[in-house]
Amino acid sequence: MLLVVLTPAVADEAGDARSMARNVIESQIQAFLNDDSAVAYSFAAPAIKQLYPDESRFFDMVKRGYAPVFRPGNFAFGRFKLSADGSGLVQEVLIEGPNGQDWTALYSLERQPDGSFRIDGVQMIKAAAPQT
Repeated sequence: MLLVVLTPAVADEAGDARSMARNVIESQIQAFLNDDSAVAYSFAAPAIKQLYPDESRFFDMVKRGYAPVFRPGNFAFGRFKLSADGSGLVQEVLIEGPNGQDWTALYSLERQPDGSFRIDGVQMIKAAAPQT
């Protein structure tokens, strides 16, 4: 049996990263709900901004391809994983889409030079329909 002991500093770093990630994701979702493209775009990582060099293109891409994130019903945070070197993380978000369909969104965030996190991508996984 392998026992992993987290020192207080490592546990604090993971807790801080989790809190920062949740704040970034919640803030971006709120910006989508408020139709505030500038604020939503501000949470995108540089690589995303290279692909979508202005906020209106970014906003349209999310609206078309990520409706559950753009107009979620309820959402809740699930599992979280910080990379070993602290440079990135994945945060699971359980989302009820605008049509009532359940989704899991896997948010990838990368740490910026100033220590903040920005969203580097979102993978959407459609939840299986309940069996009747």
